[in-house]
Amino acid sequence: MSRRRGIMSESFKEELAKELGFYDTVKSEGWGGIKARDAGNMVRLAIEKAETTMNGTKNQHDD
Repeated sequence: MSRRRGIMSESFKEELAKELGFYDTVKSEGWGGIKARDAGNMVRLAIEKAETTMNGTKNQHDD
């Protein structure tokens, strides 16, 4: 069975991990070393960033 390709780029995930304060864990243990709560917070932050980007793009077109 092939591994499913992720939606978020590795660099974006690393950026989020740094922002949320658990990048050291990712560096030392890999993504499997993070807590479920950290993973959830990472997804939440990614969604917030996407919504902000979409709203900014939408507002630019409303002018």
